[in-house]
Amino acid sequence: MCGRSRCTLRPDDIPRACHLNGRPVRHVDMNRYRPSYNVSPGFSVPVVRREDEANDEGAVLHCMIWGLVPSFTKKTEKPDHYRMFNARSESIKEKASFRRLIPKNRCLVAVEGFYEWKKDGSKKQPYYIHLKDARPLVFAALFDSWKNHEGEVIYTFTILTTSASSSLEWLHDRMPVILGNMDAADAWLSGSPSSNIDTLLKPYEESDLAWYPVTAAMGKASFDGPECIKELQLKTNETRSISQFFSKKGDKDQQGQNSHIKVAEEEILNTDQTESLKQEPESDHVRSPVQSESFTSTMATDIKVEQDFDESGSKPSLTGQTRNPPEKVGTHASDNVKSLKEEESEDIKPKVFSPPQEERGDSKTKRYYEELSGDAMSLPKGVNTHVRPAKKKAKGADDKQPTLFSYFGKG
Repeated sequence: MCGRSRCTLRPDDIPRACHLNGRPVRHVDMNRYRPSYNVSPGFSVPVVRREDEANDEGAVLHCMIWGLVPSFTKKTEKPDHYRMFNARSESIKEKASFRRLIPKNRCLVAVEGFYEWKKDGSKKQPYYIHLKDARPLVFAALFDSWKNHEGEVIYTFTILTTSASSSLEWLHDRMPVILGNMDAADAWLSGSPSSNIDTLLKPYEESDLAWYPVTAAMGKASFDGPECIKELQLKTNETRSISQFFSKKGDKDQQGQNSHIKVAEEEILNTDQTESLKQEPESDHVRSPVQSESFTSTMATDIKVEQDFDESGSKPSLTGQTRNPPEKVGTHASDNVKSLKEEESEDIKPKVFSPPQEERGDSKTKRYYEELSGDAMSLPKGVNTHVRPAKKKAKGADDKQPTLFSYFGKG
């Protein structure tokens, strides 16, 4: 379809554009003509028609309103010029509004170019279509006259359309009937009623058509001026193909999914580390303030250790304590975890060095030091972990009982 066009031609240029070749031209109502870059239905546009007399070879440059109002329209009815501003060339012989106009009411419309909209979803992008050498385009049209309730005779016209050419079918499925040479223009304007006009009503397949995008502001009929035909540079994302659009969108979706998965993995890792920190016992090399205070007080106290020396020279043992073999370390993390209470009990125990034992007879004195590890010692449940200071010796007690510091003094 053709709903917008550019007509800024001077009145004298129109007969030449329609290939009248010196034929006499009479002007009618040309005072109504207003050149415009944005002509829409309802505008007054110059058209070329034949003279009323059949034997008159002259032509008439008549300014008519775009948008056909059939002559049988009621006088009291308000004309709607958008109703019939185009007529399908395939059906003009069938519809009464157009069929009766074919014999004598043919005309030519000369314009510099026309506009068509490309649909892209909810958006529409207008394009300006013109000839490469800037020659005017000549459209095939039909006109009619109608008398309103005031008695005024109003001339109106409609532009014929056909299927789009192979070069423009990407833009729209319809296009105006373009008469590209003098023979075609003369055959349409001056041809006999019995002439075959079907050969003229064909898509324009020549390669001299050009087009480019223009501003969407010209969609308003009030928008006019050279800005209407100024070429618009479309953005890359507006001209990319549909396949590229969906492929890039799929890549973004995939990247978004990967980022969500990465965030989820990091949250799981942080949770696992937090749980492990909660369950992991403090290092054996780090003592809590309570343990350090207990250990200091214990070493400062004169601890008496009762030792029994048998005749066979056995190793001394701590009275009241039982050595348990070290437990096997399990492979599971829960086997290595000990309660805070048990750690405090083990760390409070002093490290006792056993004195060397002299062998009877002529054997040499052997000295060795055995470190009783806190990890290999365990106290029975209920035993107070705080070491009490040694009680004062009762009168009459054996003062020769060795103490821990007495051995260090001997050394």
